[in-house]
Amino acid sequence: MTTAVYLASASPRRKELLSQLGVEFTQFSVDADESPLPNEQPRALVERLARLKAQSGVELGYTDRPVLGSDTVVVIDNESLGKPRDKNDFIHTLKRLSGNTHQVLTAVAFATQNDVLSCVVSTDVTFKTLTDEEINTYWDSNEPQDKAGGYGIQGLGGRFVTYIAGSYFSVVGLPLYETEQLLKTFLRR
Repeated sequence: MTTAVYLASASPRRKELLSQLGVEFTQFSVDADESPLPNEQPRALVERLARLKAQSGVELGYTDRPVLGSDTVVVIDNESLGKPRDKNDFIHTLKRLSGNTHQVLTAVAFATQNDVLSCVVSTDVTFKTLTDEEINTYWDSNEPQDKAGGYGIQGLGGRFVTYIAGSYFSVVGLPLYETEQLLKTFLRR
């Protein structure tokens, strides 16, 4: 695929993943309020944020090709877990994930001045039971501080995962298959 797009994300992970699709792109970041709306369900939240990021790129003047926006949330017990606010929040989050299965929802959206199209990919991830020492050592690695749900499956956090059902790349931050299919559909509209 040789289509050119804009990537409305500062994420190095999304940049790396998008380059695997062979899509030419220019990366930039958008400033979007990621606060959930009152009573907003995780699936609606992640899709709204992906669409918001893509449409924000269009509003910034990136209009000569599609803008790709994406967002990822970790969900347990129907609650979205964001990036850890501090060590205590991180410890609480990892103890909730420990020995349990949670969902990672990643939404992808493409937007132009005239159109927006999005999808949400859900992946189940199961963690082993974690010790307090493992949780504290992981925090000290500095890896979890900027990660949704407090872990990165592609890094040191991957050692906690015992089972995954769905898209590994979605958990990293950009589902490759679904992104490519959505772009093809978007360009045919």
